[in-house]
Amino acid sequence: MSMREECKHFQSRTYDSGEVARYCALDLAPEAPWKCPENCPSYAPRLADVGWVHGSLVDPPVEPMPDVPGDEAAALLEQAEEIVNAAGPEILSEVRAEDAKKDQRGHRWWKRKN
Repeated sequence: MSMREECKHFQSRTYDSGEVARYCALDLAPEAPWKCPENCPSYAPRLADVGWVHGSLVDPPVEPMPDVPGDEAAALLEQAEEIVNAAGPEILSEVRAEDAKKDQRGHRWWKRKN
């Protein structure tokens, strides 16, 4: 089984680098972007695009899942998510400090709303 792209909770985002992030918006797919859990209780078909034909702008296929046991893959992905989540507040703080410096020098003619 792979990610159920027809599920209303499936989301994807393509970055400028061409990298594509595929994930469950409810965070119920511990092995994303490769597969959803079997018999997911929150699976619901997306109704907005039923019967649509997708053109060439559809995301490229997902690279093959690494050859590791499912539990290890889920644990590795969980660790990666924890690292990103831990770095988030520090990065946000740095960006806000940089914005404050720009404001003090008068380079910004608008104020960011918090």
